[in-house]
Amino acid sequence: MKDKIFDYVERDNWVFKLSGLTKLLCFLILSASVMFTFDIRSILLIMVLSFTVLRLSGITFSQIKVMLWAVVIFLGMNFVLTYLFNPTYGVEIYGTCHELFRFNSRYTVTQEQLLYQISKFAKYASVIPLGMLFLLTTNPSEFAASLNGVRVSYKAAFALALTLRYFPDTIRNYNDIAVAQQSRGLDLSKKEKLGTRIKNVMNICIPLIFSTLDRVDVVSNAMDLRGFGKHKKRTWYAATPMGRNDYICIGVCLAILAGVMAVTAFVNHGRFWNPFI
Repeated sequence: MKDKIFDYVERDNWVFKLSGLTKLLCFLILSASVMFTFDIRSILLIMVLSFTVLRLSGITFSQIKVMLWAVVIFLGMNFVLTYLFNPTYGVEIYGTCHELFRFNSRYTVTQEQLLYQISKFAKYASVIPLGMLFLLTTNPSEFAASLNGVRVSYKAAFALALTLRYFPDTIRNYNDIAVAQQSRGLDLSKKEKLGTRIKNVMNICIPLIFSTLDRVDVVSNAMDLRGFGKHKKRTWYAATPMGRNDYICIGVCLAILAGVMAVTAFVNHGRFWNPFI
């Protein structure tokens, strides 16, 4: 069966067998590590780790291609706009200026600016695979049970589980509506002008919004009829205990965070690694 975009597809490997709570904690810890520093060496280490685990998880390209294209476009725009708005920010940060070439009196390309922008680019590129791993390898029900197991309100945990299920359902509904509209003559191909295609997409989004609201109403009524929220505690069908691999992964992530903080405090004496001094 062809994998759905953003959908959870169970696979028999160690990444999928990790607790949902473990994946959330690892995502938060590694994201904090990346955000804490501008040391390109530490960032690249985490980025390699992220892509390696993403590869080992068995996630297919068809599941993430839309997200990847969106990320590439975002990172490209961010890289260009960062330079256009402040082309000498790297010089201000590192306190030196090693010019490579110049466009005009304002726009000059320096080694310092390139290092800053590449570091910023790598920060985003390191976090995104972690988010994909969390989203695509976590069973929403199991994740909600794990959160409730660490004293998070089961109402909040259940709401988060429903949110995780919402993404593939919304994409599935969008595809169904798009096929139905195209069978009625709605053209979304490149043959139409861009403005016409945008208008046609809006003709899909409007029924999608109404169908989503209708589904929310059905789910909320079903939960009320089953007495959801009546008791302070509940049991979980998908609950799984923390195992050895869970503690190992959390320990590795904490070690990386501690290493990043140690390098920042005692080696770089700040968030930026300065190779120009």
